[in-house]
This record gives sequence, structure tokens and C-alpha cells, in this order.
Amino acid sequence: MRMRWGAGLLMLFSIAGCGAQPAPAFFGAARAEVLRDGRQYVVYRKGDRVEVIRLGYARPGEHRAIRETMVSLVPQVTGCRLSDDASRGDSGEMRGRLVACKPGRWQLVAEGKD
Repeated sequence: MRMRWGAGLLMLFSIAGCGAQPAPAFFGAARAEVLRDGRQYVVYRKGDRVEVIRLGYARPGEHRAIRETMVSLVPQVTGCRLSDDASRGDSGEMRGRLVACKPGRWQLVAEGKD
């Protein structure tokens, strides 16, 4: 019984520690944290790909507006337009391909580097 309890607790802490971790394809990507409309987002960019992750809870009925905010963050943060045919995800995470980038807009460094 004790072993089950310990294993369950370990699993719970493992899941709770996930936070805004990028998909494996975005390991080492540049990262930006953005606060918009009282909600926090993390934007990862690697090459011509982008991932946006919403942090925190969303109530039913808020998901459409959150998704629209996530799409609008991409050009504001990266200086690139999000390809219409290459974005997927929901109001929790979204990935896409970047097109029509303005030079010099993305001035972040890869995670773990100063």
C-alpha cells in the first residue's frame, strides 16, 4: 500500500512539474514570456517554426478568445506571420510555421544561454 501511495505521489509531482515545457522539436529554442489580457503565454521559436503555450486554467467559453490571442502573439513577438496552412493545436498549445519574417525582430537567445 505504501509503495502505491509513493508511486502515485511521484507521478503527480512529475506531471505538476511539466509547466511550459516545449515539444521535443523545440528543445534549445529561443523563448519569450508574454502577459496578455491577464494570461501568461510562452512563445518558443526554432528556425521557421513556432510553439505557443498558454499557462494557467481556462474556463469553458474562453478557449476561442485564447486561441485568437495565441495566433495574434506570433507576429507581435517574432516579427513573422503565421502560415495559414501550418498552425495546429488548441487553446493550451499551438504550433505552426513562420513566413514573411521581418529581419531583426526576434532578439532572444536560446534557453540556457545568456
